[in-house]
Amino acid sequence: MLYYELTKPRVVSLIMFTAIVGMFLSIPGMVPLDVLLAAVLGIGLSAAAGAAINHVLDQRADVVMTRTKGRPLPSGELTTAQAIAFAVLLTVCSMIILVMWVNTLTAILTFLSLIGYAVVYTVYLKHWTPQNIVIGGAAGASPPVLGWAAVTGEVSSDALLLFLIIFCWTPPHFWALALYRRNEYAKAGIPMLPVTHGVRFTRLHILFYTLLLTGVAVMPFATQMSGWLYLIGAVGLSARFVWYAVRLCQHYTDALAKRMFGYSIQYLAMLFALMLIDHYRVAVYGLVPGG
Repeated sequence: MLYYELTKPRVVSLIMFTAIVGMFLSIPGMVPLDVLLAAVLGIGLSAAAGAAINHVLDQRADVVMTRTKGRPLPSGELTTAQAIAFAVLLTVCSMIILVMWVNTLTAILTFLSLIGYAVVYTVYLKHWTPQNIVIGGAAGASPPVLGWAAVTGEVSSDALLLFLIIFCWTPPHFWALALYRRNEYAKAGIPMLPVTHGVRFTRLHILFYTLLLTGVAVMPFATQMSGWLYLIGAVGLSARFVWYAVRLCQHYTDALAKRMFGYSIQYLAMLFALMLIDHYRVAVYGLVPGG
């Protein structure tokens, strides 16, 4: 159970889901079962390895933060050596699976994403710049691209559009958390935007990126990757996201920031679910490829 906690299962589950959506959106029909299973397992193991490495590298900061001090490493329930060994094992298994049963491109892109999150973001960006979330968001936005590459063996413009959606979603999602956890980040010495530039500045940036996300979220319809069902749902979901961002600017409370953070997770999951549903026409007795 302690090793399972190292993998940040809620985060990894969202990563795997967006990767799966990328797989199904990449072709008009169904994804071959062997590719689906191997790619999901390989990408999931890599994401779990990145989470474990993040635990190792962040354990000093985790000790002083209420949200993280109960994690296996700061609590002393696991040692650093055990966590590193676990992360290495997951990484090796991930690469073997992806190279042998998926394709080399997916393995390379997955490994680069792992390095981007576990090393570039966690070691450097997180402690170097208040724009850490914006720059480091590239690693977290890669799963649908990985899924796409796993099925097609290439990265298309539609795959990069899925990447762009998550990239624009990351700042308002994480800054909402950073707002109501700003004192903990300050105590840990992590230069999150609310710590370095204040609450008001962060709220304005959240609004900006939420509006940017709204525009990007309707682009799959404009590029004909998705249809009217997706467009209607995306507009509705985004309108509520913008409502949260506006309310945050007008009447800020930590409770409201926490609700926005929670909704942001639902937003991304529902948006990608809509893409998947819209990709297939719903028939009376099942899903039929939508072409």
